[in-house]
Amino acid sequence: MAEGENEVRWDGLCSRDSATRETALENIRQTILRKTEYLRSVKETPHRPSDGLSNTESSDGLNKLLAHLLMLSKRCPFKDVREKSEFILKSIQELGIRIPRPLGQGPSRFIPEKEILQVGSEDAQMHALFADSFAALGRLDNITLVMVFHPQYLESFLKTQHYLLQMDGPLPLHYRHYIGIMAAARHQCSYLVNLHVNDFLHVGGDPKWLNGLENAPQKLQNLGELNKVLAHRPWLITKEHIEGLLKAEEHSWSLAELVHAVVLLTHYHSLASFTFGCGISPEIHCDGGHTFRPPSVSNYCICDITNGNHSVDEMPVNSAENVSVSDSFFEVEALMEKMRQLQECRDEEEASQEEMASRFEIEKRESMFVFSSDDEEVTPARAVSRHFEDTSYGYKDFSRHGMHVPTFRVQDYCWEDHGYSLVNRLYPDVGQLIDEKFHIAYNLTYNTMAMHKDVDTSMLRRAIWNYIHCMFGIRYDDYDYGEINQLLDRSFKVYIKTIVCTPEKVTKRMYDSFWRQFKHSEKVHVNLLLIEARMQAELLYALRAITRYMT
Repeated sequence: MAEGENEVRWDGLCSRDSATRETALENIRQTILRKTEYLRSVKETPHRPSDGLSNTESSDGLNKLLAHLLMLSKRCPFKDVREKSEFILKSIQELGIRIPRPLGQGPSRFIPEKEILQVGSEDAQMHALFADSFAALGRLDNITLVMVFHPQYLESFLKTQHYLLQMDGPLPLHYRHYIGIMAAARHQCSYLVNLHVNDFLHVGGDPKWLNGLENAPQKLQNLGELNKVLAHRPWLITKEHIEGLLKAEEHSWSLAELVHAVVLLTHYHSLASFTFGCGISPEIHCDGGHTFRPPSVSNYCICDITNGNHSVDEMPVNSAENVSVSDSFFEVEALMEKMRQLQECRDEEEASQEEMASRFEIEKRESMFVFSSDDEEVTPARAVSRHFEDTSYGYKDFSRHGMHVPTFRVQDYCWEDHGYSLVNRLYPDVGQLIDEKFHIAYNLTYNTMAMHKDVDTSMLRRAIWNYIHCMFGIRYDDYDYGEINQLLDRSFKVYIKTIVCTPEKVTKRMYDSFWRQFKHSEKVHVNLLLIEARMQAELLYALRAITRYMT
């Protein structure tokens, strides 16, 4: 961790007690003033004796502290902390020190900031949720601020993540964050990597491990293969993968540790999908979230270049396709009409089991060839790729070579009857938390579709969930896969496939081009369905392999 941040204890700001927060803020203010005075005196007397730190190191340490204060002034749920942080920044500026300003346009590059709940304007119930999140992590991150469109889900998500990262469990705290880094890095998700690098160091992790996976303990290196296969081709996981981890002599994992690791890997693979799918911006205090440069005429941001979102500020939604409001309105009406027709067909006749199986195989085969026209290789940056091996391994390699995805029948192994109990037995309470999160995401509805109210969206939600599982070869015997082509158009399928399989390739154009009349909250809802369906698919393959090893 940077020298500047080591001197400061931020923990007191997470307290529910205002006096404790006030004391912590005053200590922070004094520390920053001392560093400021030191730097000013060095400037005035350049030949004075050094205290062991170079001027550059001292300046970097101060800048990190100021960036952290900037984050608190914008994102802390406690008003006193926001106001005092802003006051400290202004007082430092008055001493002639340049202070940072935020980059970007809020928590998401895809969703206008004015449509996202502003910190400080939340109701009492949401404030309690924000305070819990801040107390647990010391921040209110951008993922939380986008998920807040759906408070019931957010509460379950935060509770589960808190348990996985901070409560009693088989793995030590620094291992948990390092596994989070490994998982996020598979999808080149620098947003999550940066967050967990900071968390890893905060809980006492060895900085040498961050130089590359080869510097981590052999036990964690051994997890690299499972991480790779789970992220990109989970249907290839076998009991031999499990056996290799459990019987590695002094580097062996216990069953309980391995289940904890598998849940963390699937959680962060899926969270990387959400991060890219909703265009989550870098955190204010992290790289790419702030700048010390004065404002320029252009708002052009490097993060937009790397995500294919060129000139997003200048380009109105859908202008690339020149879609009229009436066209997108017609799409909503057409989708609702298809839902009505499918419901009538369901009531009149039911397809045979042979026909249902055939429709599944057709959809599974077709899903292999759903790709975006923007589909190009994304070369991972060294800062991210050092946290995993075999950078060329991915989903695309499999699909482009015509390899076959075997069918996984839910009737033979499912989450409710098999996976849930295995997780709960080896990692108590986590199965219950994950199960609750799955159910909330799957059943969440406000009975609306774009401008329509009192709509039963269960058919559409099931089609989305089952399409994702179909891409992973998972089949429900009682579902008619012919419904998927009726309900999900090509642009939506491209978005789903990209988010679930290669999320690092998602662009704002993809986000804008599906369901053009739907609200941003509905598109975030879609992302919640996608990440939970993906997480469950990965878990099913991993847990089935563990079950086979145990039997």
